[in-house]
Amino acid sequence: MAPQPFNRRRKPTDPRLNRLIAAQVSRRRLLGGAGGLGLAGLLAACGTGGTGTGGASSAAALTPAADVSADEAVVNWANWTLYLDYDDETKKYPSLEAFMEKSGLTVNYSEDVDGNDSYYGKVQAQLSRGQDIGQDIVTLTDYMAARLIRQGYTQELDRSNIPNAENLLPNLQDVDFDPGRKHSLTWQSGFAGIAWNKEKVPGGLKTVSDLWKPELKGRVEVLDEMRDTMGLLMLEQGVDIAGDWGADEFGNAADLLEQQIDSGQIRQVKGNSYKEDLVSEDALAVIGWSGDITQLNFEEGDKWEFAIPEAGGTLWSDNMLVPIGATHKSNAEQLMNHYYDPEVAATVAAYVNYICPVEGAREAMEGIDPSLVDNPLIFPTEDFLSNVSIFRTLDSGEENEYSSMFSGAIGV
Repeated sequence: MAPQPFNRRRKPTDPRLNRLIAAQVSRRRLLGGAGGLGLAGLLAACGTGGTGTGGASSAAALTPAADVSADEAVVNWANWTLYLDYDDETKKYPSLEAFMEKSGLTVNYSEDVDGNDSYYGKVQAQLSRGQDIGQDIVTLTDYMAARLIRQGYTQELDRSNIPNAENLLPNLQDVDFDPGRKHSLTWQSGFAGIAWNKEKVPGGLKTVSDLWKPELKGRVEVLDEMRDTMGLLMLEQGVDIAGDWGADEFGNAADLLEQQIDSGQIRQVKGNSYKEDLVSEDALAVIGWSGDITQLNFEEGDKWEFAIPEAGGTLWSDNMLVPIGATHKSNAEQLMNHYYDPEVAATVAAYVNYICPVEGAREAMEGIDPSLVDNPLIFPTEDFLSNVSIFRTLDSGEENEYSSMFSGAIGV
């Protein structure tokens, strides 16, 4: 299958928020080899990136922090970069401003998550003691959400405070790592593929192997998210990443990755910060995320192109969770409820260009930017999803083994 490129402009903000903006102005089973799963099945499977054992905790029971929301009108939220609607003129997030005006709460929003594993490394010690990490909501990919839930590091959500959670797409409402969605709600889903500087790489890229062209030596970067980088490498080698594979197949891809790093072909292995190197042109071609390239094209000019490689891309979901030591849980739940309003969800999706998990958002998009209603990066069709796969669920033993192999390959 030919690669599927997209050049997209950034979109207008939800008209429902225009008044506020004007006042501010006066800115991670499975289609790949399962064959028979369609759109609904694949999105449902996107909640299966856990490390086995479902929601069972492997840690001693921790006591959730006391909720002081009644006394402190605050919510602290850690998210990834370029993952919320932003107004360049006001330097604010319109959907957050609307929530704060409506609720009377102050939201301290930070782009603290550069990678799942790196973020986990920073907060795990505090979480293991049930301590407050300074965030009331963290946004993490399926497999890391599964780990936190399994280890008892999250608080159970009070769905009575989140009535809009009923708008979660039906096939995301019950996932293996969080049955019944007691601890998590999907933030966005998306794709990993290849991207390149159109001026500097005029012929474009069609396959992951195109990253190894001699003229790109030292100008290639790949993600430090194991499932995305290794997933694309394994797909290129003919492996069904959603099916039955083991250490041999993973090891072959890890060997290739190590070779390309040692040879100097790959400049660096990075989290979200790979975008800065695209802007500086230190990197000309990357394994990256679909929505990031959309954002860069708006911010810096239409310089890059994203494509699903011929051998396929990966599909993942990120999830909102309340950490065990968070002290503003009910305030956090109010914020989650806000983002499950279809019009608000569509506003965010129009900016970030990731798959929207909220039922009714596609209809709401008609009034925000009709040109995005049929954008497969936001509302994917079954045909588009036929060339992406979900990295299969790993049990805890595999997680440790393959993470170690990946770390060895990238030299950490």
